[in-house]
Amino acid sequence: MSRTSSAAATPIPASAENRYEVTRADLPLSCPMPGMALWNAHPKVYLPIVEDGGESVCPYCGAHYLLRD
Repeated sequence: MSRTSSAAATPIPASAENRYEVTRADLPLSCPMPGMALWNAHPKVYLPIVEDGGESVCPYCGAHYLLRD
């Protein structure tokens, strides 16, 4: 199950899943993402998903992000 962020979406719990699919609309990519609840999150880190071939892993929580066009 993958989730994407948007302003109208229900907040996603931070670090609740190990895999997230994102689109170019979500760039620049950060973990936790803007739509995630921040009360249990680690410090925000920006991930170079485009430069990393469309995949990136958060160094804090290990979440795997996959860029879908």
